[in-house]
Amino acid sequence: MTILALIDEARAAGARQKPCCAVVGINARTLQRWRALDGGDDMRMGPKTEPANKLSAAERAEVLVIAASPEYCDKSPKQIVPNLADGGRFVASEATFYRVLREEGLLAHRGRQKPRTSNPPREHRATGPGQLMSWDITYLRAPVLGMFFYLYLYLDVWSRKIVGWRVEDRECGELASQLLRDICEREDLDENVVVHQDNGAPMKGATFKATMEKLGVTASFSRPHVSDDNPFSESAYRTLKYHPAYPHGPFDSLEAARAWVSAFVAWYNHEHLHSGIGFVSPADRHEGRSDRILARRRVVYKTARRRNPARWSRDIRAWNAPSEVVLNPAKDPVLKAVDNAVAA
Repeated sequence: MTILALIDEARAAGARQKPCCAVVGINARTLQRWRALDGGDDMRMGPKTEPANKLSAAERAEVLVIAASPEYCDKSPKQIVPNLADGGRFVASEATFYRVLREEGLLAHRGRQKPRTSNPPREHRATGPGQLMSWDITYLRAPVLGMFFYLYLYLDVWSRKIVGWRVEDRECGELASQLLRDICEREDLDENVVVHQDNGAPMKGATFKATMEKLGVTASFSRPHVSDDNPFSESAYRTLKYHPAYPHGPFDSLEAARAWVSAFVAWYNHEHLHSGIGFVSPADRHEGRSDRILARRRVVYKTARRRNPARWSRDIRAWNAPSEVVLNPAKDPVLKAVDNAVAA
């Protein structure tokens, strides 16, 4: 069956053209060009002659024999090639060893230690306030060089409202636990709430874990060294540190840092129009006023279009906000399969 026929069959079954082309290693423009030719099919022309430096069948077999031998079966090509050179032998380069082993399906971890794996974090969805929180700790510069104040900040992911914060002169799980207990009591959160965090020492400490278990809170963790797994906290900290009023130098004292953060939180929750929630304030969304605000904006735009329709070539701005927020969304299995096929 030709490539065009395979793509047609997949599209008839409901697949999209772009992923189909990716699987066979072409782009949509190439497919269009082939279709324009009568009876055209795969027009790719590979080399007509074999490379002059290609391994012979005997040399390729020697690579496989060496890699599978008792002496080298637990060593990587990076170890095999220098060992062969020390014995006065050159068989192939490291890259060639890797390529041959890969083509033969033998490129696996060759030592006793299992390779480290990191699975994506679990997907979490929030359809209202009090369901999903994200928190982290960031440094604030102190007047003494090399010392810092620490900002603990909890964010409601659905509304983006800062529901709790504190600034301290040390970083520890006990302070984070106290803040979490205060938030759960003040916000009247039940055991269904999920708290997402990274893998810092306070988050992994026994004190904080015990507090979460006692409160019935479900813990969610980022992958080590992957900041994108905790995007909402990272985004809030960026807004904080790029705020025009953020000091260029260190804070004069712990009290000064607390006063500045207090003013920032008030601005962020009640005045800042957040782009991720339809340009309403986090407090308005958290407290259920955002739908009315967005509805009034739509009325204003409809009225303006009736007054001067020539100003609009298309429909008015939607003024909508997402009804559901997803933290670390799972990848579409179809796209994942396409990526795997392309990589293979």
